[in-house]
Amino acid sequence: HVQLVESGGGSAQAGGSLILSCAASGYIYSSSCLGWFRKAPGKEREGVAAIYGGVTTYYADSVKGRFTISRDNAGNTLYLQMNSLKPEDTAMYYCAASYRLSRPLTPATYGYWGQGTQVTVS
Repeated sequence: HVQLVESGGGSAQAGGSLILSCAASGYIYSSSCLGWFRKAPGKEREGVAAIYGGVTTYYADSVKGRFTISRDNAGNTLYLQMNSLKPEDTAMYYCAASYRLSRPLTPATYGYWGQGTQVTVS
């Protein structure tokens, strides 16, 4: 069983930065795939970034060069550093975990989800 709790959301101005954190507990392994997803009103949930084995990273084209995903050495906290924020980044952001690596930016890959944290960019 895995529990994920996000924090760090809030409001920012366009061009600003925010960092999201996700505290993971339960059966999280270094080989687990962890990801960040977001859902804006009227849109489907989309993959933002993912990290596998604590090293290999994946990014959606819309955030490449602006967002950075990382995981602490203990493997229990996931981060998303968001720079150069845009109004279109406004969404509820979710942390997710999977024991397998299959299409890391696809929501269906993940079996465990946090409750989400709101990011609003104006």
